[in-house]
Amino acid sequence: MNEYDQLWQQILNDLAVVFSEELYIDVFEPLKKTHKYANGQIFVLVPNEFIKNRINRFYINKINELAEKHYKKVIRFKFVTEAELVPEETLISPERNLSIKYRPGNLNRTYTFDNFVVGKSNNFAFRMAMKVADQPGTVANPLYIFGDVGLGKTHLMQSIGNFILDNDIHQKIMYVKADGFIEDFANLLRRERMDDFNQKYRDIDVLLVDDIQIMGGATKTQMEFFKLFDYLYQQNKQIVITSDKPASDLKNIMSRLTSRFEVGLTVDIQVPDLEHRIEILKRKLATESSDIHDIPNEVLEFIASSFVTNIRELEGALKRVLFYCLANNLELTVESVNEALEPLLKTKRKSDSLNENNYDKIQSVVSDFYGITIDDLIGKKRHSKYILPRHISMYIIKSKYNIPYKTIGSLFGGRDHSTVLAACEKIENEIKQNLSLKIAIDTINKKIDHFTQK
Repeated sequence: MNEYDQLWQQILNDLAVVFSEELYIDVFEPLKKTHKYANGQIFVLVPNEFIKNRINRFYINKINELAEKHYKKVIRFKFVTEAELVPEETLISPERNLSIKYRPGNLNRTYTFDNFVVGKSNNFAFRMAMKVADQPGTVANPLYIFGDVGLGKTHLMQSIGNFILDNDIHQKIMYVKADGFIEDFANLLRRERMDDFNQKYRDIDVLLVDDIQIMGGATKTQMEFFKLFDYLYQQNKQIVITSDKPASDLKNIMSRLTSRFEVGLTVDIQVPDLEHRIEILKRKLATESSDIHDIPNEVLEFIASSFVTNIRELEGALKRVLFYCLANNLELTVESVNEALEPLLKTKRKSDSLNENNYDKIQSVVSDFYGITIDDLIGKKRHSKYILPRHISMYIIKSKYNIPYKTIGSLFGGRDHSTVLAACEKIENEIKQNLSLKIAIDTINKKIDHFTQK
């Protein structure tokens, strides 16, 4: 008996206690075992539509509640008749046939809820994505997912599409990056084929748009996307959007669009903690086609401690270690891993050093330039002699390193991201009109560059 059959048997035992004997025999007794597991769902075959509808109407919430009680991972049950089963070839793994890696709607079938590693940093986003996938168009529309680069936004978004398609092969899903949408619109507009554009993007059930911030400044495209959004929304079609920042922080995006994004549910993905990163490495290791599948914990911890903010970097580091140690016939030790990763770590240490130290250096240079203390610069004083240097410091840090506004706020006494955003935009607008301010900032930047080149 596999683990899913064991789980189902535990749930059946609980249901036999909760419900009357007559009801249990009538509804659940015929359902002895599970049919298959795919994309976070356990499929159970039911004999007819009547029993399926009865379970889905009255008992599915209780069943999934019991599943959470007995199973450590988020999982859902799906009750289907034989006529509803998706042909197995649509669920074939990419390892068995790379030629079918992509599915209709430009979905990458390797992005599923099954292989999305859940931790504290993404647990809420993951649970909400599963709910949206289970009930598209009704739970949260749109679903807006934001987070820094390389934390799994695309994976989670496409998992929604794959989940929906696994349950109904006739659903029309469209995944597109924002730059692809811009290109489609420009090409078809230029060729006067807007009917083709509308047919492609309106005749769908689920729209997944990745990296919406790329649309900033593309006014005509935004107008078209606004019309598309409203059309799909009115039809109760599910919309999912990802970005590197909250909708309120998007630059050069029409306010009526950002307000639409905030109508539904906004979830964020944070940087994973050490335990979560180690779990990601273990999961990646299990899927790698390598002769090495058993790495000492201290080695995994070393890699996870060295690559903190980007999951793609983390997974790339693991792959380099595997190839390097196999090619050079080295045992997997902290020393050999350090040797394998030294070129990456050297570059990373230099980059991290610049970032971490230069935040302080920027504040120091600006303080010296305006004759105030760093305490006054990052403090709460509201006099204009402190506000202007404070805003300039925020603007320069954002311009040079493009870190999140929230992170910049933490460097200035825990100020809110909206305060930092307003400061940066104010300086950006004023230097276009105020020559003396532009000269001052240019001089400050030269001093900062002198520091960083030492």
